[in-house]
Order: sequence, then C-alpha cells, then structure tokens
Amino acid sequence: MPAFRCVAALLVSTLAACAHAAPARIDAPDRFTELYNRLHPSVVLITMQIPAEGAKRKGKWDEAYGSGAIVASGAWGSRILTDAHVVADARELRAKTGDAGKAVRLRIVAVSNDDDDLALLEVATPNLPPVTFGGMASVVPGRAVGVLGYPIPDAFEDEHLRSVVSLYTGRVASVRNGTMEIDVPVIPGESGGPVFDAQSGEVIGLAESRFDDE
Repeated sequence: MPAFRCVAALLVSTLAACAHAAPARIDAPDRFTELYNRLHPSVVLITMQIPAEGAKRKGKWDEAYGSGAIVASGAWGSRILTDAHVVADARELRAKTGDAGKAVRLRIVAVSNDDDDLALLEVATPNLPPVTFGGMASVVPGRAVGVLGYPIPDAFEDEHLRSVVSLYTGRVASVRNGTMEIDVPVIPGESGGPVFDAQSGEVIGLAESRFDDE
C-alpha cells in the first residue's frame, strides 16, 4: 500500500437542500453518540474491483472500497449516494449495510458531471433507513460536523478486526464554490460517506479525501 500525505484541505461536495429542522443544542460527546446511533444504519460499505495501476499490470484488477449513504428506500429496494470517483471504471460492485450485513449486488443508476462528483446507486434490499438532507444555511465556518464511513476495510480485515462505521468530528473551516473545507480526517475508504450537521443530524455533504503519493 502506498504512503499518503494530506496535501491540503479535505473537501466535501455539498448537497442541494431538501429539509431543514430546528437547531438542537450540542452536548458533546453525548450528541455525537446519539447521532452516530441514528445515522449508522444508513451508512453503506461499497466494495468493487478497479483497473490496476501501472503499465505492467494492464488487464489486472485491484480490490477497492468506499462509503455511501442511503437516500431513498421502499419495497422496491434502496438507493445510495456516493462520490462518482469512488465507482469510476469499477466492476463487481457490492454494498453492505450494517456492520454485519451481507454484501449484495449494486448497480449504478446515474452519475453527475465532474464538478459535482456524485453517483446514485441501487440495491434490491428493501426498507432501509434513509438519511435526511439539510439546508445550506448550516454550512458556515465554525459549524460542528461529523463524518461517518468505513476506513481502510482491508487493513482491518488483515488484522482479523471487523469493518465497522467510524465517526470523526470537527468543524467547517470554510466554504468555497459549493464545497466545504472541514478540519476532519477523511481516511481512504471513507470517501462518499455522509457529512452531517452536529445540531440537526442532517446530511450536508459527502466526504472526499485528497491525497498525494509521497
């Protein structure tokens, strides 16, 4: 596995507002514990195969992973939102909901343009709990936020440890042209995981980590 260095800010693609709730008081860490328990069932581990890097490995495939959030569900199945770059050129897509859930086949429904970096996916699993989207009014510097996702699942499995949803907390550092800069670590595997407002619990973005090889 290559070494990585965070070169700048960690950015999240902000989502269009579709709901707004009255703000609630934050009593850290109890508030984040409450929101973790509420949102945890809506976070999805995405596994796949992507083309291997390097000329000598042409035609080879590597295992890869990312995170996503359930945004709609019913008797017909469930839809998941993630970053488009997470599933770019991927095959053998699978999704696992719940830390002990079974991996099921996943299909890509739609992909946005490069600027938005969003992909809508679908699984046949019915009646899963969706997240609630928040409004842009809460996306201001200093706002407390949390990030949920599945960090480096293969590394934990290699150590005979389960892959479970991790929670990282921090604040919005700035807002630039439809993206947030946040002072929260986003570890490989967590890209596409939901970023939520710590007051309302509403999802206001998807995590996107930016790293360079050292």
